[in-house]
Amino acid sequence: MSADSPPIPTPTSPTPEILTGSGAILRSLEKLGVTDVFGLPGGAIMPFYDELMSSTAIRHILVRHEQGAGHAAEGYASSTGRVGVAIATSGPGATNLVTAIADAYMDSVPLLAITGQVFSTLMGTDAFQEVDIVGITMPITKHSFLVSKPEDVPATIAAAYQIATTGRPGPVLIDVTKDCQQNLAPFVWPPKVDLPGYRPVSKAHGKQIQAAAQLLVEAKRPVLYVGGGVIRAEASAELKVLAEATGAPVVTTLMARGAFPDSHEQHLGMPGMHGTVPAVLALQESDLIVSLGARFDDRVTGKPSEFAPHAKIVHVDIDPAEIGKIRAADVPIVGDAKDVIVDLTAAFAQASASATPDISAWWARLNALREQYPLGYDEPEDGLLSPQYVIERVGAITGPEGIYAAGVGQHQMWAAQFIKYERPNAWLNSGGAGTMGYGVPAAMGAKVANPDRTVWAIDGDGCFQMTNQELATCTINEIPIKVAIINNSSLGMVRQWQTLFYNGRHSFTDLNTGHDTVMVPDFVKLAEAYGALAIRVTKKEEVDAAIKLANETNDRPVVIDFIVSRDAMVWPMVPQGVGNSSVQYARDNAPAWEEE
Repeated sequence: MSADSPPIPTPTSPTPEILTGSGAILRSLEKLGVTDVFGLPGGAIMPFYDELMSSTAIRHILVRHEQGAGHAAEGYASSTGRVGVAIATSGPGATNLVTAIADAYMDSVPLLAITGQVFSTLMGTDAFQEVDIVGITMPITKHSFLVSKPEDVPATIAAAYQIATTGRPGPVLIDVTKDCQQNLAPFVWPPKVDLPGYRPVSKAHGKQIQAAAQLLVEAKRPVLYVGGGVIRAEASAELKVLAEATGAPVVTTLMARGAFPDSHEQHLGMPGMHGTVPAVLALQESDLIVSLGARFDDRVTGKPSEFAPHAKIVHVDIDPAEIGKIRAADVPIVGDAKDVIVDLTAAFAQASASATPDISAWWARLNALREQYPLGYDEPEDGLLSPQYVIERVGAITGPEGIYAAGVGQHQMWAAQFIKYERPNAWLNSGGAGTMGYGVPAAMGAKVANPDRTVWAIDGDGCFQMTNQELATCTINEIPIKVAIINNSSLGMVRQWQTLFYNGRHSFTDLNTGHDTVMVPDFVKLAEAYGALAIRVTKKEEVDAAIKLANETNDRPVVIDFIVSRDAMVWPMVPQGVGNSSVQYARDNAPAWEEE
């Protein structure tokens, strides 16, 4: 460089912006691309809410109960794959989020729960609304953070987001003290997130892939056992390629409905306690199970020691803790489902080039089961609506573009059985935790995330009474969900078990006891009080018109109170703790099993 050359300026970093801890929370969420949050303010989170009021990038949905915020964030995340965000204050506000956090943990839903905490100087003194929410949630989160310094906010939120959305997705809690929210510090966004000890595996070992491919070539009775991990990995398209390449039958768990199209000729339906007969017996009689993002849940296996006794197991999961937890794997594969499926498809093509598998005899057996045991239901003898028919018509009229969120119980199983799912992220339910009250707020969150799609909450009258206050949230925020109440005036699934296993002693499961001529509550009046369009349907010929009216109404939520038979049961059924091989199936109102 000559003496006359201008000096090269020394690079300088821009002066960091000085923000309160609350401002840092808001700026961090904006940097992560968050556009919608669900929450309820209170004293310990008030500084953040004051900051949030000035945001033009983030829409806040004010819920009526913190549990509703958590489930709404779950519905938002489960219907899109994006992270859901729920906000609450300290103490009871935070503890009201716990059920939704546990739900998200069991179903691998990416969730950020942000809670306010008392001043750091007051922690440990039993201050007003002080609760150790970090300690409470440690067993049900991927990680829980306590932040007491405003300069730590950006890095903490960036780390929480990465933990929630990578590896096996799940909830992360960030508890922020009130003085942290109020104090000032430079806002410095981390150029990268470095989390020592957190190294989720995504790429599987090549030798394990080759071994799995070879087993697929050699198998005479293979089954692709697909779990919710395939949906979380956004691997449905890749799954279809693998299934068609191998010709193997596919079963999709309760959490995986829609991961593989119901209309596909290789799909046998849902396995498990209330699964289709072909799906249950395919697993039971198989000689090879390729488990993709599934965890061998007790509702699928029945008595574990008797599950699929002649099958070798290829177990693919992003979480190494799941592999071998219930059933030992002959070929364990730790990796992202999408990457593994792509690699397995290529390896199978190579391995089968010189020896094309012949599984025609296996398909003959499965097709015979399909013909012998189709899903069906009988008309109720009491003259009331068949709940299966109602749910079937909701799905048929709305179609595969709809999104369906269910509560927990009989209506959940019927919705899994009788609605046809052709695409992922269209079926939302509480699978692991089995949380009553999930349906309405989850549908609300899904509708916020998918404003152009029709969203139904299929709820029981028991579930609906736990979170129906969120109808007010929907009305005020113009979130036009549709709610189908499958009203049998009872806690239906518990009543079914009491009928079958407790000699018909219906102990405290009848919700309308003593009021046979009066609806208690009157859901039509209740829904109207919340600003919803409300309809009661008691006759079969009224069903279609009510559903169509709901689908056409987009200026407010719609609630349809379907009065159905309380004696209807979910069939088929494998009782808890019974081996799948010792079960006979029926679809009438008689016990569906018999020990051999």
